[in-house]
Amino acid sequence: MSMSSLRHAVSTLRFHSNPIFFLCFPWTSRLYSHSQSQPSFIHNADDAVSLFNRMLRMRSTPSIIEFNKILSSLVKMKHYPTSISLSKQIEFRGITPSIVSLNILINCFCQLCQMPLAFSVLAKIFKRGYHPDTVTLTTLMKGLCLNGQVKKALDFHDNVVAQGFQLDHFSYGILINGLCKIGETQAAIELLRNIEGRLIKPNAVMYNTIIDSLCKDQLVSDACDLYSEMIVKRIPPDVFTFNALIYGFSILGQLKEAIGLLNEMVLKDIKPNVYFFSILLDALCKEGNVREAKNVLALMIKEGIEPDVVTYNTLMDGYCLLEEVNNAKYVFDTMAQWGATPNVRSYSIMINGLCKVRMVDEAMNLFNKMNCKNMIPDTITYNSLIDGLCKSGRISYVWDLIDEMYDKGQPPNVITFNSLLHSLCKNRHLDKAMALFTKIKDMGILPDVCTYTILIDGLCKGGRLKNAREIFQNLLIKGYLLNVRTYTVMINGMCNEGLLDEALALLSKMEDNGVIPNAITFEVIVRALFERDENDKAEKLLREMIARGLL
Repeated sequence: MSMSSLRHAVSTLRFHSNPIFFLCFPWTSRLYSHSQSQPSFIHNADDAVSLFNRMLRMRSTPSIIEFNKILSSLVKMKHYPTSISLSKQIEFRGITPSIVSLNILINCFCQLCQMPLAFSVLAKIFKRGYHPDTVTLTTLMKGLCLNGQVKKALDFHDNVVAQGFQLDHFSYGILINGLCKIGETQAAIELLRNIEGRLIKPNAVMYNTIIDSLCKDQLVSDACDLYSEMIVKRIPPDVFTFNALIYGFSILGQLKEAIGLLNEMVLKDIKPNVYFFSILLDALCKEGNVREAKNVLALMIKEGIEPDVVTYNTLMDGYCLLEEVNNAKYVFDTMAQWGATPNVRSYSIMINGLCKVRMVDEAMNLFNKMNCKNMIPDTITYNSLIDGLCKSGRISYVWDLIDEMYDKGQPPNVITFNSLLHSLCKNRHLDKAMALFTKIKDMGILPDVCTYTILIDGLCKGGRLKNAREIFQNLLIKGYLLNVRTYTVMINGMCNEGLLDEALALLSKMEDNGVIPNAITFEVIVRALFERDENDKAEKLLREMIARGLL
């Protein structure tokens, strides 16, 4: 399909929604792009070690360059301890390591979180009279960032620059990425500005990293300013730039702006990738516009971009949100024909979708198929099935699944027990619910706001308002950030017991605590006031609802 055809196809689509698709930016290139290539017959660590030992036994010892090839091959296979061990053997045999050998050794120590040893190799470089090169310094900075010591990496950068050492695009790309990863996006922007005063010019990778971080922080306006800056400075944006910006606009619901970027992307002849199309699919599916999502999928296939399992999972999720489980199952059953193998996430989506429409037996069958295929369900899979079983009143199966979760190395979490707690409360097994609540805490699992809301609601509906109020007041005293649902449940409990003045007082208090009541909160009290013939108070609240736009 030509770019002009794609341009026309994109212009005909109407995009709506709020995707939460997180993007990857696979821009990191190899630091070790030395001229030494890996021997073609080294396929694993045993091959490398065997070749190394043969080389040591040769009458005429090969040059350090040949040994470096072996060390590099081990690093590529992530056999860092083996590479370190062989490096020590080289020195023990009296073979002088080169700066490349020592750089490889530094990288190994960095990957193993042994930064003191990495810096001891830097000391060895100076001791031998070598000059650290850009790879040496960049590797150390990358090691500090990998080990969560980004500020130390910045200090190290300042020191080496002050001493006249040269850094390159990789060096600053690593620092900028490190700062963005710890949420220091403004510091990353400052570093970008500092680079401009040096011989190195900022590139698209640096801008993309910061734009991505700003968009994830919902600072899309700032991200757009950086994008405009790229254009002015003639730094060509790429597909990753547009992916980040489109994602940013989508999470803010600014889809007109996103569409504008899509058109601009096509006009620049930047071919969309699988992430691009996945964002669109996710956006449309979250909006419930699955039909148009299918059109995007068709466009994707015409463009010659193969949908991956994430793409199909997104479409399945969209169908399940609309409770069109049969359509989701069709995608699930046929994705293999398109070259995508269902993964654990695929099964989790289907199991959750089936449970939502009360097809729990089918969900169980699908769960059992996972076991037959030696696929280990994750906590999300178990939680979806457990929630379905609890809501269908089949709690006896749940305890066996919880035991299985421990056996499979997928320990239950607070969401697991919230489903069980909700089922017990709904069926008025309040003593069992309280016992489970105590057990959860004894297990070291921290109850969340949802846990407390379920318990308070269950106690109120089960005629134990006193217990519910004690729990609620205790939460307020301890400073828990309760949500509108928790307050509404407590207000409803008070209204059902005729404690309308206390319910009104709590309505006022929740606003003082920064929680804005919603339409349901008001409706609970208004209904109770009318039932008690307190019409004036009810009408006053109705007028307030109208003023707030809740009616």
